[in-house]
Amino acid sequence: MKKNTFHNPIIKGGYPDPSICRVGDTYYMVTSSFYYFPGLPVFRSKDLVHWEQIGNAISRPEQLDFQDCDSSEGLWAATIRYHDGTFYIADMLDVKGRTCRYHFIITAKDPAGPWSDPVFIEGAGGIDPSLFFDRDGRMWYCSNLIPDKLEYPEHKVIYACELDRETYQIKGEQHIIFDSVTDHSFYTEAPHIYEIGDMYYLLTACGGTQTNHGVNIYRSNNLLGPYEPCPRNPVITNRHVRLNNSIGAAVMGHGDLVQTQKGEWYMVLLGIRPYQREGKDYHEDRPRKWIRKPDRNRDAQFNLGREVFLVPIAWDYDGWPMADNENGMVNLTERRPDLPVYRPPYQSRVDNFETPQLDMAWCMRRPILPPFYSLTKRPGYLRLETGAIRAEEPGGASMLVRRQQHNDFQAAVAMEFEPQKDGEEAGLIVTQNEQFSYLLVKEMWQGQVWISCCQIAAGIRKRIAAVPGECGRLYLYLEGGEGSYSFYYGYQERSLLPLALDQDGSLLSTIVADGFLGAYLGMYGAGQIGTHNYADFDWFRYEAIEE
Repeated sequence: MKKNTFHNPIIKGGYPDPSICRVGDTYYMVTSSFYYFPGLPVFRSKDLVHWEQIGNAISRPEQLDFQDCDSSEGLWAATIRYHDGTFYIADMLDVKGRTCRYHFIITAKDPAGPWSDPVFIEGAGGIDPSLFFDRDGRMWYCSNLIPDKLEYPEHKVIYACELDRETYQIKGEQHIIFDSVTDHSFYTEAPHIYEIGDMYYLLTACGGTQTNHGVNIYRSNNLLGPYEPCPRNPVITNRHVRLNNSIGAAVMGHGDLVQTQKGEWYMVLLGIRPYQREGKDYHEDRPRKWIRKPDRNRDAQFNLGREVFLVPIAWDYDGWPMADNENGMVNLTERRPDLPVYRPPYQSRVDNFETPQLDMAWCMRRPILPPFYSLTKRPGYLRLETGAIRAEEPGGASMLVRRQQHNDFQAAVAMEFEPQKDGEEAGLIVTQNEQFSYLLVKEMWQGQVWISCCQIAAGIRKRIAAVPGECGRLYLYLEGGEGSYSFYYGYQERSLLPLALDQDGSLLSTIVADGFLGAYLGMYGAGQIGTHNYADFDWFRYEAIEE
């Protein structure tokens, strides 16, 4: 790759809905996390290309109540902003089948944390909240709403209201600053307001989060509008190309703008990297909950979720932004910002569990109390208690997982676990949600120990392959390819045996599994009510397979 270019995505794996701000020469980003905990991962960069995670804004179970929170609910589309020495994150907690939404603000002096407990904003509504600080220091809050008079099914409006700087509560009235009926855009959401020159710009996502996603922009000489649409909307989108396109990326949207200290403009936004494989319909017995299959090229799948992309922005002669590249789209290779190259601290491909805290990459489904894992009961090992909730059941299963970040990858773990009763199992999991997973476990089944590979599809578990297990240390290995997963086991690290090869990877595609997530993988254990067992993991390894 040329020195003046970089390769998208800049943050790989399921880190959607990026929001960015700059403080001096340092850039900070937050992304969605849905029902995974810790939540709202926070990243730092000096060059907009190389990023390191420095914290999680929701890191304490008592900060938010994740009960009654489904996989694609939880924490959506936060906005991070900095003003007068304080970092702010505005977001909402979505629970109970999207019938309850709690808008809140958290703050920190250091973006690495700790972040404050949430302050809930009474009377706020909609999704994808954002903050804007005007020149006189007033604090404005904006989000989207469904209008009282619906002109068409996807009709939305954007509102803004002033917040009290001390209480973060709404001051005065809520102003409708943009109505999508103006340009008949649909699913208008994710609003961000910027003051650039003598104009206010309103950036929104449009078209929904699937194949028609894009970024629209509007402008006004008044913060509260009216806003005129850019005649070229959407200004950023890949909606007009097939999912298996030659640029290798598609479905671009939900952007946020940032200006570098050298005056360049860039946009962070989400996108996907699809692969080609026909996906089975595992939902024949129930309606699809969140998304439709793509309306074009239906066999394009994606397991990595929506990832963070970066595109250079130019301001045209007429004062509207556009992608500053040859084709006006978001590409896998783009022009690098004119900034010194930043190299974050090296991240080992192996976690040896030698520190008293978990690496920030690890997360769980919802906060679970009391803790089900320990790094101190056996120093140098991660001890995972086998809880009573299994991988396909609602609630908080005993698992620690990280995002799958590459289509072609290897993952392996060294485990010591002896099941004592039927139903006890521990090992590797690769999962989208409770409804869709693969398991590679050591288990007790019908009074005998087995090494088993299981598939969970639409909530139904099926044992794909099983061989009798032995006592002692066990190595479990997973290899991912575009549209497939292969599972191996062994009793020596360098001597692995195949158990289930070339399993259908589209099972864990967002298109098949529904929702907003990408695939996660890691360590898992389960038992029965009233039993107490544990698995000790010596190390976990994850690495991309280079071509």
